[in-house]
Amino acid sequence: MSAPRHTTTLAAFLLGLAMLLSGCSGEKPHWNGKDISGVMPDLEFRLRSVQGDTVTPGDSAGQVRILFFGYTSCPDVCPTTLAYLHQVLEKMPAEARDDVTALFISVDPKRDTPERLGSYVSYFDSHIVGLTGSEDTLRKLAKRYRTTFGYGDADNDGNYAVSHSSAIYVFDGKGRIRLLLKQDMPQQQAAEDLTRLARQDLS
Repeated sequence: MSAPRHTTTLAAFLLGLAMLLSGCSGEKPHWNGKDISGVMPDLEFRLRSVQGDTVTPGDSAGQVRILFFGYTSCPDVCPTTLAYLHQVLEKMPAEARDDVTALFISVDPKRDTPERLGSYVSYFDSHIVGLTGSEDTLRKLAKRYRTTFGYGDADNDGNYAVSHSSAIYVFDGKGRIRLLLKQDMPQQQAAEDLTRLARQDLS
């Protein structure tokens, strides 16, 4: 026995209303990391790869990009962060992991030669790409993303420290800023965010 027509019509109306209200709620999706969508400019740079080639965001278009400033002589923050990112990437499903590229931008171009930078990033993960540029280019890029860096005094051996941000920026496949991650965030949570973002870009 079929349901009365008015009952069926009412059910369809209520279902449509629920979908409409859900679509108009304006509720933002939940992320484990800090959602900073729209608060910074899109991904834009012109840097030098470890092979000496010019690299722009267009070379990795469609990929989720993780951006981190540092330098290879960093005694703590950089190796810890890159090891953290490696563990995060390892926790992602393989198909999503291949749609993520981490950009390690050296702000120490004087010491970080292409050979040194290439060897450094390859030690951590094949999904991590080393980039650098002139000091002027790097300062403009750092300013674009509301950060800075500075050089300490050199010792007798010419060694010096470089102060820099520990922020981990995440851009989607279209180069739009989406998330800010921190090292104290559980690796699984960061992996979930990156996986979700990668799958959104594929849909």
